[in-house]
Amino acid sequence: MPGECAALILCAGRSSRMGVFKPLLPLGEETLIDRVIRLFREAGIADVTAVLGHRAECAMPVLQRHGVRPALNDRYDEGMFSSVKAGVGMLDRSRRAFFLLPVDIPLVRPGTLKALMDGFREGTADICRPCFRGRHGHPPLIASALIPAIAEFDGTGGLRALLARYRGCTADIAVEDPGILLDLDRHDDYEGAIKEFGC
Repeated sequence: MPGECAALILCAGRSSRMGVFKPLLPLGEETLIDRVIRLFREAGIADVTAVLGHRAECAMPVLQRHGVRPALNDRYDEGMFSSVKAGVGMLDRSRRAFFLLPVDIPLVRPGTLKALMDGFREGTADICRPCFRGRHGHPPLIASALIPAIAEFDGTGGLRALLARYRGCTADIAVEDPGILLDLDRHDDYEGAIKEFGC
């Protein structure tokens, strides 16, 4: 299954609530974007695309070093869904499914990705999303068959609104991974993650 999946990393925003450029924030001995790329590679996913926008030139060398495909979003100020649309347009539609993960949710475990791929392979759902103690988190694993619907969606309500349309064909996969909920949106979130996870 890993060879049948792609990954889409969203890192085009201004990081305005953090106050610094999030993709290059240090997390241990690597940056957030390094960590997220490594997450996918450790789960066996070689086909990784990252959506860049604000300060794209700063993140591009990291992508080149890892062999990650860039997708440029010059409309990043319109919000995260503009990056989703820019990214899905670059995906290889021969893949069965793709993960979608913002760069500021970097502490997901590789085992979580494997559990989602197992759930997708063994079931009939078009979307598999991880759940930790009853709470949904990232990244969802989305069937490539939904790419046209994503591309055509006007963005109202964002990704959550779009995925809600497919609730009937969504499977919740229980995982023991608090990292699926940990969004490093503000500096306090970042400092707390460093303390709690020993990064």
